[in-house]
Amino acid sequence: MNAERILTNAQIILPDQCFIGTLVMRDGAIADVQPGRSHAPGAEDLDGDDLIPGVVDVHTDNLERQVMPRVNARWPSRSAFLAHDAQCAAAGVTTVLDALCLGDLGFDQERDQTFLDGMRDLTELTATGLLKSEHLLHLRCELPAQDMPRLLDSAADHPLVAMVSVMDHSPGIGQYRDLERYKKMRLRQTNWTEARLDARIRELQEKRDRLLAPQRQYVLDRVAPRGLPVASHDDESEAQIALHAELGIRISEFPVTMEAALAARRMNVAVIAGAPNIVRGGSHSGNVAAMDIARGGALDTIASDYVPAAMIEAAYACADAMGLPAAIATITANPARMCNLADRGRLMPGLRADVVQLRHGVGLPFVRRVWRAGQRVA
Repeated sequence: MNAERILTNAQIILPDQCFIGTLVMRDGAIADVQPGRSHAPGAEDLDGDDLIPGVVDVHTDNLERQVMPRVNARWPSRSAFLAHDAQCAAAGVTTVLDALCLGDLGFDQERDQTFLDGMRDLTELTATGLLKSEHLLHLRCELPAQDMPRLLDSAADHPLVAMVSVMDHSPGIGQYRDLERYKKMRLRQTNWTEARLDARIRELQEKRDRLLAPQRQYVLDRVAPRGLPVASHDDESEAQIALHAELGIRISEFPVTMEAALAARRMNVAVIAGAPNIVRGGSHSGNVAAMDIARGGALDTIASDYVPAAMIEAAYACADAMGLPAAIATITANPARMCNLADRGRLMPGLRADVVQLRHGVGLPFVRRVWRAGQRVA
């Protein structure tokens, strides 16, 4: 059992309000949250620091970055996982959905190995009880990839799977709808001739035409018995949002145009945006700025995408556009609800004591302490 801890004189941020008050953690849960200061013996004065719930990250590729810290320098998978875990905890992310890609379109041959290693390591490391953050699985299904169904079938029933997304990284579509930009990127990444790349592009477009619809339906049918949340990825149009909504896909992850984001809001489809897009001031690939989505009232959830430390900074950056409680909810209450994690995401009595203490300086929020289920992890 955990000893009681009383944190007082803190700005407590709830989904609908903020106040200076006191939070009590006991036996791994939040025991009480009240306005005002506590004079109880042992109460810790936080000098006005913010208290927010532990961050819930529904999509991070950070494990891939640890596995491949440099081109052609693959890191031992278990060591990479521990580095990833430490970075998440230090960033205040107490629940992380490790986004593992299923399927290869011919340019990321290492990803299938990362998926296989990640599944094994997550299963074995979770059983030790030694990870700082709680790790769940987000299965990213590359629809035009021939090998995707086989990989999905091996993972769909894993108890740690909390979310599934369907994606299409074909040239000329979604994130890569600017075909000339796509070709320049691939030519920089490879030593291919332009003729060879053009041939590959035609091959990938043919595969998309043939495989996308049936493999999307396979994914939906395969995960339906578990009632998992399913997201579409890189939506670019109102028509795409409408098609996916009709299929039961009620989350739009990283829409690439304002048209798609606003359409999602009108159709009651939740929108996920990437924290790096907000922190950097725009998309690295020329797509819609996530801050514009926030200002347009269409932002529901922020995910780290590939930088866990960006989550809290991005949420605070959205405070002017959304109000502070709503902005913090994009990284706490909203993603928890999206993934059916009813025991976390809010500073409420009875919920799990996942708590982050923050202090502001030089225009940035600094993570000072992090607790998961009442135990300090950073």
